[in-house]
Amino acid sequence: MDAGSLLVQRGLLTREQLEQLNGHADNAAELIEEAARLGIVDSVTALKALAEETGLDFVDLREVEPDLSLLDGFPAKLIHRQGVFPIRREHGQLVVATSDPFDLYPIDEVSAATGESVVPVLAARSEIHRLAKDHLGVGSETVEGLLQLRGEEDDLELLDEIETDGSELSEMAQEASVVRLVNELLLEAIHSRASDVHIESQASGLKVRYRIDGMLHPQPVPPEINRFQAAIISRLKIMARLNIAEKRLPQDGRIKLKVHGREIDVRVSVIPMIHGEGLVLRILDKGAMVLDLKRLGMEPDTYATFSELIRLPHGILLVTGPTGSGKTTTLYSALLEINEPHIKIITTEDPVEYQLEGINQIQVHPKIGLTFAASLRSILRHDPDVVLVGEIRDLETAENAIQASLTGHLVFSTLHTNDAAGAYTRMVDMGVEPFLVASTVEAVMAQRLVRKLCAHCKEPYHPSRDDLPPDFPWEELTEPIYRPKGCRECRHSGYTGRLGLYELLLTTERIRELAHDRASTWEIKKAGMEEGMRTLREDGWRKVLRGVTSVDEVLRITKGDRMISRKSLKRASA
Repeated sequence: MDAGSLLVQRGLLTREQLEQLNGHADNAAELIEEAARLGIVDSVTALKALAEETGLDFVDLREVEPDLSLLDGFPAKLIHRQGVFPIRREHGQLVVATSDPFDLYPIDEVSAATGESVVPVLAARSEIHRLAKDHLGVGSETVEGLLQLRGEEDDLELLDEIETDGSELSEMAQEASVVRLVNELLLEAIHSRASDVHIESQASGLKVRYRIDGMLHPQPVPPEINRFQAAIISRLKIMARLNIAEKRLPQDGRIKLKVHGREIDVRVSVIPMIHGEGLVLRILDKGAMVLDLKRLGMEPDTYATFSELIRLPHGILLVTGPTGSGKTTTLYSALLEINEPHIKIITTEDPVEYQLEGINQIQVHPKIGLTFAASLRSILRHDPDVVLVGEIRDLETAENAIQASLTGHLVFSTLHTNDAAGAYTRMVDMGVEPFLVASTVEAVMAQRLVRKLCAHCKEPYHPSRDDLPPDFPWEELTEPIYRPKGCRECRHSGYTGRLGLYELLLTTERIRELAHDRASTWEIKKAGMEEGMRTLREDGWRKVLRGVTSVDEVLRITKGDRMISRKSLKRASA
C-alpha cells in the first residue's frame, strides 16, 4: 500500500484530495509536503500515521539535537541526493532520518557507504533539508553534485534579461551549478528575512553573512565553495548588469527577482578589497513590507499626535535617525495613510525603494543634475499638496524645502541626527536662517529600531535594581518583564522582527523661540522633555514594560543618547 492510500485509510485524506495531489507528487515526502502546503493535512500528523503503519519511529528534528560528529564519515552527497541525515549512534547502529518510509534504497546506500548497520527513522523532508543547510552550509549541494538534484531553481525568476560579453569568466558564471548556487544563497537570505547579504573575500576564502533584524549572522558555507568564488561574484555582477571585467572600481547595480510570486528588488554594491571584490546585496522584499503606520510600534498617544501632524495644510515634518533606522518606512506609511484622490503627493528619492500606488515618485540622478534641490524646484510647478524629499543633505535642498512649506505645501523629509532636538541645530549649521527653521518646522520625529522578543520562547523574570540602569521607571513596574531565551523559531537568537522607538518633538512656541535664538541641542531637548516629549530611551522602557522587547535591546540602541532624567527636571523646576 502506498502513502496516499494509507492516509485515505486513516481518514486524513479523501479520495478526491488524493487525486488532486497525485499530479504534484512523485513520492510520500512530496505528497505530504504538498498536502500540508494546501492546508489539507498537518504534516506531523501525516508522518506519524505513516510511521505507525510502517513500523518506523517518527522523529521531530526541531526537538532533536543530532550528533554532528557522525557527519565526519558520512558522505555529504547522500544527504543531498537521497534526503537523509544521520541522527545518532544507538546500540552499535547508525540511526538515520529519512522522509519516505516506502523507499528504503537510500538506507541501503548509506549502509553500503558507511559499512554500518542502519536504522531508519521518519522525519519531515523540510527539516532534513534545514539540518543540511545549518550544518553543511548554504549551497553545499552544488559542491556535492548539484545538477543531480531537483529543487527550488524554479522558485526564483529573474525579471530582467541576462546579458553576457562571451568571455570565459562570463561563461563560467552561467554554468548551471553556479546559477543554482547563487539562487540558493538568495533564496536562503529571503527565507531568513535578511535585509542584507554580505559576501566578503577574505584571505581564508569566501565568507557569507546575513543581516537579520539588524544583526549580522555568519552563514555556514562549505570550504569547497572557494573554488567558485570568481564565478559567484561574476554571476551576481551579470545579474546586476555590471561590468564583470572591471575589478578596480566600485560599482552599483540592481537585480529584479520574483520569488514565490513576490517581486523582490536587490540593490548590489561591489567594492574592490585587498583579497578580491566584496559584495553587499540589499534585499527589498515588497511582499513582506508592512506600510501601516499603526503597526510600526508607535505608542497610542504618539500615533494620535503624529496622525494629526501628517494632515497639516503646510509646514515641514522631519524624521531623523541613522541609516537603517526605518525612516523611509515611517514616511511611506504616513503618505499611504493620507493618500486620497483629492490630494496630490509627489516624492523625490534616492533611490525609490518601493513603488506606491497613487503617488508620483521621482528617482534623482545627481550625475545628470537631477538632484533633490533641482527636482524639488520642478515638483512645485506640478501643483502638489504634499511633497516628500528623500533627504535634506545640503543648504540648497533645505532652502527649497522651506520655500515649499512657505508657499502652502506640506513637506516630509529626513535628516541624519542623533535625536529630534538636533534637527533644528543641524539645519542652522547648514546655513538656513534660524527664523526660517523656527517658522516652518512643525515637528521632528527621531526613531530607532529594536528587535522584538520571540513570542514562542520569551521568558518572564523579576529583575533586581542591580539588573537595570538607574533611569528605568521602577514606579511603573507592576508585572514581570521579559528576556530572550532562544528557540528554533527565532534561530536561537531570542528575537524575531523589529519595531520602532519614537521620540516626537513638537515645535511649540517655546521650541520656536529657542530655535530662533540658536539654542543648543541640549537646551531644546530639555525644553521638549519639560513639555512632555518622551525620549527614545523612555519609549524603549515602555516597550520593555509591555513585554515586546528586552532591557538589553534598549540599552544597545539608546546607549548613545544624552539622557536628561525626569528627576533632574523636577529638581530644576522646584
